Amino acid sequence: MDLFEGTIDQPRNLLHRDGTVQYYGPQLSFAEANHYYASLLEKVKWQNDQAIIMGKRVFTKRKIAWYGEKPFAYSYSHTTKIALPWIVELLELKAIVEDKTGHTFNSCLLNLYHNGSEGMAWHSDAEKDLEKNGAIASLSFGAERKFAFKHKQSKETVALILQHASLLVMKDETQSHWLHRLPPTTKINKPRINLTFRTINTN
Repeated sequence: MDLFEGTIDQPRNLLHRDGTVQYYGPQLSFAEANHYYASLLEKVKWQNDQAIIMGKRVFTKRKIAWYGEKPFAYSYSHTTKIALPWIVELLELKAIVEDKTGHTFNSCLLNLYHNGSEGMAWHSDAEKDLEKNGAIASLSFGAERKFAFKHKQSKETVALILQHASLLVMKDETQSHWLHRLPPTTKINKPRINLTFRTINTN
């Protein structure tokens, strides 16, 4: 496979304590990455995300979609989403991610950021629906964006740029001790799609 320059076979841990974050770099050729980017834009059933804030329902410009092997319920920001059935492209990408990381996943939360003005505030993915300390594999397409981590106690930060078709994995105690965010920027005017493959508890 004609991969982008910078693919990493044995990534180091970007966090020096209290968790594991590994950046693998791009996993597809430039042509393959563009194909999936266009297909996901067209075929995914995107909808504006929503949250209950101070008792009021708020809709974001950012769009999301929730898919899985079963109609899993996933709750965050005081709202609950029911997973849609996999589409072919998501199954193909899931297989690539599972082969690379050695982890298996049963669901995927997708985010569509139309430009740099749309981002994500500091948070951790520690909802009770998710496997505790399980791996979350983040696959990015489109505009390159900065992604940052902040330790909950010491406030130290770690940041990197997520490339087109790149793979990042968060696992172990990362969600318990670190926050992460996608900061907004005025320098980006193109869309970015992010796929976060996850494992929903089935017990």
